[in-house]
Amino acid sequence: MDSVAGVDVVRPASEKAGTTDVVVQATFDDARLDFETESVYESPLQPMQFSSLQELEQLALDQNPTLVRLYREYLAASSRSQYVDKLPDPNVGANVFIEPIETAAGSQRANISVSQMIPWLGKLSAEEQRACFEALAISADYRAERLRILAGIRTGWYRLYVIDKQIETTNANQLLLESLIDVANAKVATGTASQGDVLLGTLELSRLEERLLTYRRQRVAVEAEVNRLVAQSAGTQIIVPETISVQPPQWDATEIYQIALQSQPDFQAAQLRTQATRWGIEVARLSRRPSVTLSANYFPTDDNRPISPFVNVGENPWSLGVHMSIPIGNEKYSAMQDEATWKHFASHDSLQALYDKYDALIVDLLTEARRAEETATLYQQTILPQARQTLEADQESYSNGTVEFDRVVQDYRNLLTLELGYHQSIGDMAVMIAQIRRAAGQDIPNSGAAIPPMPSE
Repeated sequence: MDSVAGVDVVRPASEKAGTTDVVVQATFDDARLDFETESVYESPLQPMQFSSLQELEQLALDQNPTLVRLYREYLAASSRSQYVDKLPDPNVGANVFIEPIETAAGSQRANISVSQMIPWLGKLSAEEQRACFEALAISADYRAERLRILAGIRTGWYRLYVIDKQIETTNANQLLLESLIDVANAKVATGTASQGDVLLGTLELSRLEERLLTYRRQRVAVEAEVNRLVAQSAGTQIIVPETISVQPPQWDATEIYQIALQSQPDFQAAQLRTQATRWGIEVARLSRRPSVTLSANYFPTDDNRPISPFVNVGENPWSLGVHMSIPIGNEKYSAMQDEATWKHFASHDSLQALYDKYDALIVDLLTEARRAEETATLYQQTILPQARQTLEADQESYSNGTVEFDRVVQDYRNLLTLELGYHQSIGDMAVMIAQIRRAAGQDIPNSGAAIPPMPSE
């Protein structure tokens, strides 16, 4: 006995010894428990402000429409599995003779029949197993979508943090630039600088205003996307904290991939669908088997004959019948089995492609997370302190008249770009870690020390 996605594996009667492809028999007890712990609401809440990532995540799990749809699709598929193995309804019929059939026992004016068609029972069982695995695959789709939504909310949350930091940094640099313009005006008044310095500073201030407009538009777009995942009005305000704690990844790609093999619902859904298609082959194979119909017929007979020693006058005869289908279309049934087999092979190929995709994805995400970590550390420990020192030195030199104003402006531009790059790298690392956890299929713990906040200016 083996297992796939937590379900016991048994070989059907048609499996041959040495065959590596196995079929799982499934029940819904475990899958139902997964859904019963989820809270699904049909109507969205009223717009509100959000200031907690956990609050956003919980609300999305409660009312995201995609999760609601998948939950209902699972219920529908689960209900189907409960009837596909049942016998068809019996048939009851009656024939009324326009002209009664005259017999020695009396006139027969009608007959009443009852029949029950009995398909090949093994095929019904295979249909049930296929339906079970299709429903269980939808339950895995639900869990995979749940992970994607949580990762999407976290990604949006961290992007909002980066945008807010970009706005905050740009506003701070506006104040710095305004102080430089004041110094330039003072030097113009004393005749030690030209009006061009003031114009250059004013132009740079206008560029900052344009940059702020871009950031605010980006924030509206990201906020709307997060609200879509939460099933809230696009204009609902989301407030992110001024600082976030980000721990650099302490995992390696092999470790994460092994966790994903056990926990990733996308793998489980593909495995379950592969089992469903294997049972589809069994259904196609058993379609060749004949179905049997049992019938009983009753003939009401009038007592309108003289008493006879040879027949029972007025006795109501009845009969039993057996009918069997004859599967004579060999080409048709071969095509049905070929169709099911190719679907099964295609399902296997999809599963392998999924393994390869996640293997490459995990390596890429981990590489990007480490790049962002190294970039943030480099900004924090080396580049930003040097850029600030350069700007401060050139500001003092400009006040003394030893450097030109455009050099100070260039220093200011460099500092602004580097500060924005630092916040972007912190946000990128947080986003990559959120995506790594989605790829792993669970919130794997991270024991790394959080990067400390950027030193104040």
